[in-house]
Amino acid sequence: MINVIGLGYIGLPTALMLAAHDVEVVGTDYNQKLVDTLNAGKTTFKEDGLDELFAQAVEKGIRFTTEYQVTDTYIVSVPTPYDEFSKKVDACYVISAIKTIMEVAPKGCTVVVESTVSPGTIDKYVRPVIEENGFVIGEDIHLVHAPERIIPGNMIYELLHNNRTIGADDRAIGEKIKELYASFCQGEIVVTNIRAAEMTKVVENTFRAVNIAFANELAKICRHDNMDVYEIIKICNMHPRVNILQPGPGVGGHCISVDPWFLVGDYPSLATVIGESMKVNDGMPDFVLERVHDIMKEKGLTDIGRVGLYGLTYKENVDDMRDSPTLQLLETQKKHLAPGLKVYDPFITDDVVDNQYHDLDTFLHDVDLVVIMVKHNEIKENMAKLESKVVLDCHNICPLDGVYHI
Repeated sequence: MINVIGLGYIGLPTALMLAAHDVEVVGTDYNQKLVDTLNAGKTTFKEDGLDELFAQAVEKGIRFTTEYQVTDTYIVSVPTPYDEFSKKVDACYVISAIKTIMEVAPKGCTVVVESTVSPGTIDKYVRPVIEENGFVIGEDIHLVHAPERIIPGNMIYELLHNNRTIGADDRAIGEKIKELYASFCQGEIVVTNIRAAEMTKVVENTFRAVNIAFANELAKICRHDNMDVYEIIKICNMHPRVNILQPGPGVGGHCISVDPWFLVGDYPSLATVIGESMKVNDGMPDFVLERVHDIMKEKGLTDIGRVGLYGLTYKENVDDMRDSPTLQLLETQKKHLAPGLKVYDPFITDDVVDNQYHDLDTFLHDVDLVVIMVKHNEIKENMAKLESKVVLDCHNICPLDGVYHI
């Protein structure tokens, strides 16, 4: 039996995928409300194919509880934020999960950490907890790091098809866990050591963050001298060895906006390009707010309350708001003590911010300036409704004349 610890955006789909492929699974989470929701037959977030996968897993016998199980394999999939001051990984949730596992773990079991961590985290934080409980690593307890590699909006497909990395002290244990993931994973599964697995996951997200920052910095440079960044990127990308990404209003989620900081925190004198790139990305919501100010001045708009932000999530066509650029922008706006901007997102049905709307037409009726923060399919399909509005398009998706860009 596999006990999956943490039933969030990564743990739940992993637990369901294993169960749907005939692996006995018990999902554990400290959140009683979340567990009750799952036991009532409902998923806890929206994702294409998740409800169908949930039904398959339930049919195969998956169970959900707040209790840790006595079993031979644990998969830890809990959050790993970073410390705001030091930028180092905050391993408190991983440490807590490992401590609780040690209270019930039988000798010979394997603990798999799926949570993304900085290189050396398992050595620094996980091994001591295990040893303090009287276990000998490699004999009584086996350690593995198997970082996830999926993205909201395409989770089910990527769980099935993405390549995976397994880091283990013991090659034989690594191969055993590789077989477990191969029960559903059709991609290549590479077995390496734990520190290499830790590093590769952080480096993957750092690569993406740095490249996004380059595009965002280009946008700022081009805005400064009134050049069309999209035209420039298009032409540059005609070069066979150039592939510049598109700029945007910022970076959110729990990977690209977080993981690179682990390297900055651990290697502050070495990760200088990474650190500056993260500052560029983190500064984009403020840059968008400055653009709103400039556009209002140019168009003679005086009421900030007639400005509407389209999109609350961190990416298109999902309900995941973690660290979204819109939330970052709203936080900045609050610091200036300005009246609240209006906000709407078709994927967020609960009231989570002030001045939030739940209908596109009503939202558009009450605003003069629309800022497209997220490129949901809904807005792409309703561009004609923006014809009478001033539009700041942060993603270059609006075909209307007179549209402003970042």
